[in-house]
Amino acid sequence: MPDSSSYLVIPSSVLWLLGFAVVSISILIIATMVLRARRSGIHTGETEPAGSLLPEFEKNGQSATASLVQWSPETLRHILAKELPDAQVIVVSNREPYIHNRKGDDVQLVVPASGLVSALEPITRACAGTWIAYGGGSADALVVDENDRVEVPPENPSYTLRRVWLSEEEQQGYYLGFANEGLWPLCHIAFTRPIFRTSDWETYEAVNRKFADTVVAEARNEQPIVLVQDYHFALLPRMIRERLPEATIITFWHIPWPNSEVFSICPWREKILEGLLGSSIVGFHTQFHCNNFIESVDRFLESRIEREDSAISYGGEISLVHAYPISIEWPPAQLGKLPDVVQCRRRIREKFGLADNVRLCVGVERLDYTKGILDRFDALDELLKLRPEWIGKVALLQIAAPSRGTLPAYQQLYDECLRHAEDLNQRYGREGYKPILMVTEHHSQEQVYEIYRAADVCMVTSLHDGMNLVAKEFVAARDDEQGVLLLSMFAGASKELLEALIVNPYDAATMGDALLQALTMSQEEQRQRMQRMREIVRDNNVYRWAGSMLLDAARLRKRVAVDRAVGAAPAAPGNVISLLDRKRVAAL
Repeated sequence: MPDSSSYLVIPSSVLWLLGFAVVSISILIIATMVLRARRSGIHTGETEPAGSLLPEFEKNGQSATASLVQWSPETLRHILAKELPDAQVIVVSNREPYIHNRKGDDVQLVVPASGLVSALEPITRACAGTWIAYGGGSADALVVDENDRVEVPPENPSYTLRRVWLSEEEQQGYYLGFANEGLWPLCHIAFTRPIFRTSDWETYEAVNRKFADTVVAEARNEQPIVLVQDYHFALLPRMIRERLPEATIITFWHIPWPNSEVFSICPWREKILEGLLGSSIVGFHTQFHCNNFIESVDRFLESRIEREDSAISYGGEISLVHAYPISIEWPPAQLGKLPDVVQCRRRIREKFGLADNVRLCVGVERLDYTKGILDRFDALDELLKLRPEWIGKVALLQIAAPSRGTLPAYQQLYDECLRHAEDLNQRYGREGYKPILMVTEHHSQEQVYEIYRAADVCMVTSLHDGMNLVAKEFVAARDDEQGVLLLSMFAGASKELLEALIVNPYDAATMGDALLQALTMSQEEQRQRMQRMREIVRDNNVYRWAGSMLLDAARLRKRVAVDRAVGAAPAAPGNVISLLDRKRVAAL
């Protein structure tokens, strides 16, 4: 009987040839795929004009070399001088960077503790621009000139603040009504039902038109760079575009953008999207919010979307949709006015009557239902319930600046916070000790930074947030490289500050465990985590945020100049297509 194994023997030469053939075919397939991919990037018969495409790594406002640049006010001034010579920069926001209030017979200057203001004020100073905002201070009208302008900051005037006046009815309908009872809860997943009234919408439209008139009046030429801020002005970009078609309009949406199904709740969803698409660039904190915006446009407007380039073509105009993570000034100016950490700790402990052996946790924000204040109270409750040895050894100082107090949802939150704090203090408190110190007062930025420097733990437990600059401010304040940041996974800052203790604020038990970890973390681990977070905030500071937008604005303006040159030139050869005729926008 023959040996059947002999039929399985294959000569080595055949195996070698077979392997060579497989490798050759694989290389051919890969080469074909690469060639097809390249061809698909450029339509058949089209060739890109010289310099019209930027490198792949510069897409979506992100440059591979940006992290190597030391971003500062000088960097911004250099960008303006080199890339945007003679460009006028106009900032538009609801909140003003300086408020003048009556105090007896005197006028008191107030700098609001606002993330938006702290981010934009250094930028406007560096650009020597014009800031247009609602003048809500009781003495605001007393200090402006005949054109409603005042030069700021008072000690070193470097830009112009132009105030817009609103009646009580306008403020009620536009700000408290449509913006904060409608758009705010719509965009934040905090389970508060948005309220939409036709009268509020009509007032919102009218106020946006009033601000558009002011922008046009302040523009020195046909091509200003207008930085529109936040959800108060969703209609403003389109209104400016109608009056100043050559303006470069960058709209930054500081809060989350919901998914398209949630956004469909808004009765005027199409008009809001059309208004925002009057922008040259629409910016968000994260790519996730960019994606939600693009999906909303795709669902509700007849438009052309180039997802690869994050660009939307609507009504013959193109808007880029980019992520620009906002940040803070580095180094913070407030640190130069404060003593060292040891003295800050002593002053804060004396002020609030804290014993030396009590570990201090802090929360700092507006009194808002999106910030998760009640949830951090629950986390402390869980800790003290399961680890009673910490009773008398840990306290939470909650700074909650009053906000929108006339709205029912905010009144309810205020009452709930007070009740919850009182309940915990009754159950766990003792003579000379309260686990929760609730302070519902406005604090200056200098006071806030002193509290940061005195804290052992900073709790940022937002239920939903665009970025949350408190997290970055706390990191910037800790030049001693100590302290622990406990950070919500639903805050945009959690995408950058990975060395924080990332928590789910809806899970009180797990957040209580994270709080225990923070309180017992070694100094060396604190130092390692804080060093890395400080590097992130230093490199990705507010000047980089603004510089990225201004560089994108410069690229757009140059492309417009090329478009005009191509449009005015004699007919191009058949294989060259004008940028004006292209259906796709070159990626930034």
